[in-house]
Amino acid sequence: MTAGRSPEDLDFTEAELSRYSRHILLAEVGAVGQARLRAARVLIVGAGGLGAPLGLYLAAAGVGTIGVLDHDRLELSNLQRQVAHSTDRIGRPKVESLAATLRALNPEVRVETHQRRLDAAAALELFPRYDLICDGTDNFPTRFLIGDACHLLGRPLVSAAVLRFEGQLSLFASHLGPPHPCHRCLHPEPPPPGLVPSCSEAGVLGAVTGVMGTLQATEALKWILGIGESLSGRLILWDALDSRFRTVRLKRDPACALCGEGATIRDLSAHR
Repeated sequence: MTAGRSPEDLDFTEAELSRYSRHILLAEVGAVGQARLRAARVLIVGAGGLGAPLGLYLAAAGVGTIGVLDHDRLELSNLQRQVAHSTDRIGRPKVESLAATLRALNPEVRVETHQRRLDAAAALELFPRYDLICDGTDNFPTRFLIGDACHLLGRPLVSAAVLRFEGQLSLFASHLGPPHPCHRCLHPEPPPPGLVPSCSEAGVLGAVTGVMGTLQATEALKWILGIGESLSGRLILWDALDSRFRTVRLKRDPACALCGEGATIRDLSAHR
């Protein structure tokens, strides 16, 4: 295992140099960038349709420590989109299944599994252990808990969502202060229960989760490497049927309950 090394440590094995050679050839990455990836710690919340491709590309890229948090077990209906799992693993915890796939893909990375439901206590315990949080969940209460926790605990968040033939993606770094918006600047409050159907109710084209999960991985890698322009302050919307991407500007809301000037959300006590 090479996880836990310093980003200043440029001592790579021959196997690492071969595995990551196409990264190291990139002027924007090089050996220094690959060392940053090796030293990074990323938590994936949700080991399903988004978490599967996200985890695959983070592991393949050499992110040194990948945490996977999910409480579900694998079902047959998951396999239409959750491509890091397999039929022979039905009934197993998703965190175990995804971890096995990531370790087989790249034994150089450390995969930490957290088979539990995300609540405020879990967020307070786990989020500070990681440099970056990636939200691959499929329900509004959990998304709002993740967004609030990332702001309050000072962690950047790469968030994606999918439904039917559409997806959206952004990065939230509101803990850095203005002009970065938080998740509540986009959605101040969760919608009423039942207003927005879930994927299990409305369906989703499997490949849509693959596209959005891969874009999520790209944003996470850019953030770790410190290259390009992040999606902080922008929201990408993708319509697969129209083959069209749109980018919407997001501004920090001075009246936001979480990151605004008179913020009223100061802890996670509202999340049970």
